[in-house]
Amino acid sequence: MKLKIHQLGDGDRTAVLIHGIMSSAGTWGRVAPLLAARGYRVLLPDLRGHGDSPYADRYGPELFAADLVESLPTGADVIIGHSLGGLSLSLAVGDLRPARAVYSDPAWKIGGGATAELQQFVKFTKVATADQIRQMSPKWSDEDVAAELADFARWDVHAADWLGEAEDRFPDAPVVPSLVLGADDKRLLPDDVVADLRAKGFEVKVLPETGHVIHRDDLDGFMAALDGWV
Repeated sequence: MKLKIHQLGDGDRTAVLIHGIMSSAGTWGRVAPLLAARGYRVLLPDLRGHGDSPYADRYGPELFAADLVESLPTGADVIIGHSLGGLSLSLAVGDLRPARAVYSDPAWKIGGGATAELQQFVKFTKVATADQIRQMSPKWSDEDVAAELADFARWDVHAADWLGEAEDRFPDAPVVPSLVLGADDKRLLPDDVVADLRAKGFEVKVLPETGHVIHRDDLDGFMAALDGWV
């Protein structure tokens, strides 16, 4: 599927930012301008069933990854994927061949099927209010809260159906130089996983006092962690 690709900046270097599930390119609203200011042409895809991209009859990691390969140029200077975007990037990186890849709290540890808590949250996205989002994520800016609310209203809830049968999808050795950013809550990247990733050749940094959406919880820390990678 051809995805909607948003663009910011017209620099000589190319950066790609891939959002997570239930979100869209809008999640990068405060990150993309910082990269554009550094001389990047920033490309921001909306995954199938999210943002301005079409809904689909089927969803799953391989399909999300195939869409990225079909829709993005090869050889970007850096690609950053958050959560599902990180999982999808890890499956597409061999075809996309960026110079560097960054995985922000990637959704590699997803085995065990969709929990009742997740199923309830999927329903919540369609009735959520700004105040509820702000209460759950007190570190987020008003801009991020508004973007999240808009994304919740637009995404296809069936884009999460595949999680009911999901299995862990940890990558082998990195295909290109790769940085993994872990959230401090360690739900997706516990200490044993971090140690294993480092042994495989990934650089791993864990950002203190952050939850799953690191770039919204601590934008300054997120950008500082990218030093040498962007």
